[in-house]
Amino acid sequence: MKKIFVFIFFISSIAISQKSFAHCEIPCGIFEDSVRVQLIYEHISTIEKSMNLVNELSKAGDKNYNQLVRWVINKEEHAKKIQYIISQYFLHQRIKPVDPANVEAYAKYTNQLALLHQLQILSMKSKQSTNLELIGKMKKVLHKFEHSYFHKHDHKH
Repeated sequence: MKKIFVFIFFISSIAISQKSFAHCEIPCGIFEDSVRVQLIYEHISTIEKSMNLVNELSKAGDKNYNQLVRWVINKEEHAKKIQYIISQYFLHQRIKPVDPANVEAYAKYTNQLALLHQLQILSMKSKQSTNLELIGKMKKVLHKFEHSYFHKHDHKH
C-alpha cells in the first residue's frame, strides 16, 4: 500500500510541476518577447557555470559525486528550459508562417526558423557534454535570432 502512495505522490508531483511551468497557448499578451530572450541568455550562462563546475569537480582527486551529479542535472534542466521556450513560445506562438510569394518576409521567416533550430540542437548537445565551445555558439546564434526578430542592432550581448 505504501508503494502505491509513493507512486501517486511521484506522478502528482510531475503533473503539478509540468502544469506550473506550462504557458497557455492562447493569445494572452502577458509575456514579453524580450524577456524570453533574456531568459534564454540566462539559461545559457547557467549551463556554462554548470559545465565549468562539472569539469572542475571531475578533475578533483577526492570527487564529490553528489555535487557532480547535481551540476549535471542543473545543466540538463536549463538546456530543457531553452528548448521549451523556443518550441512552446517562439515556434508555437510567435513565429508565424509566411507566404513564400512574399520573398523578403519568407526569407526572414526561414532565417528565424533555422536559427531557432540551431539553438535547439546546441541545447541538446550541451546536455551531452561539457564542451564550453557550445556556449559561445549558443550565444552567437541567440544574438543573431535576437537581431532578426527585433529588427534592432542596439542590444548588447
